[in-house]
Amino acid sequence: MIANTVGAVLAGVRVDVPVVPDAGQAQRWVIQELSKPEYRAAQPTWFDRASQAFWEWLKSLKIDGGPGAQGPILIVALVVVVAAVVAAFFIFGAPRLNRRSGVGDTLFGEDDARDAAAMRRSAEEAAARSDWVLAIEEVFRSIARGLAERTLVTVSPGTTARDFAARAGVVLPAFSERLSAAASAFDDVRYLARKGTEKTYREAALLERDLRAVRPALSSAVTTP
Repeated sequence: MIANTVGAVLAGVRVDVPVVPDAGQAQRWVIQELSKPEYRAAQPTWFDRASQAFWEWLKSLKIDGGPGAQGPILIVALVVVVAAVVAAFFIFGAPRLNRRSGVGDTLFGEDDARDAAAMRRSAEEAAARSDWVLAIEEVFRSIARGLAERTLVTVSPGTTARDFAARAGVVLPAFSERLSAAASAFDDVRYLARKGTEKTYREAALLERDLRAVRPALSSAVTTP
C-alpha cells in the first residue's frame, strides 16, 4: 500500500526534474497523500469496527459437541445481548424526553416561544400597570406553558383555553375548578372584550403559583389536540 502511494505521488512529479527524496521527505509525501478525502472516506467507521469485532467474538465462541453446536451458541449469545438491553430498559427506564419536547411555539392561536417564567414576568409587569386584561392573559399562558414544560399537559396548535383546562383537570383534579375559572377569565378578556379585574388576576396568579409547587402522582402527559 505504501509503495503504491509513493508511486502515485511520484507519478505526479515532472519527469524532467530529478527527484531523489530522502526518508523524511518520502514520509511527508505519504502522509500528505493519505490525508486526502478519498483515503479518509475509505476508512471503516467506528460502527463498522464495532460490528466486525462483535461478529468475530460471536464466531469465536465454541462449545464441545462438534460443528453443529456452533449455530446454537450464536443464537444463545444473541439472546443474551437482547435480554441485557431489555433488562436495562426496565431497570433504568426509557430515555427521558427533552424538557421542551411537549412544548410548541404556538399557544392559544398565537406564535409564542417564551417560557413560563417569561410569561409570568410579563403578567406581573402588566399588573403593576393595572393592565388587568393583559395580566390575566399572560398569567394563564404561563399556567399552560408551565404544565407543558413539565410534560404534564402538552398543548398543540388549535388547543383552546377551556380544552386545556379540562385536560389539565384530569391530571390535577384538585385544581379542576380553579383551572376552569381561569380559562373562562382568559376567554372573557381575550375574545369577549370584557374588562379584567384585579381580583380575577390575583386568583389566576395564585393558581399559577400553586401549580408550580404541586407534585402530581400522575406523571404521564395528557395531549391536547
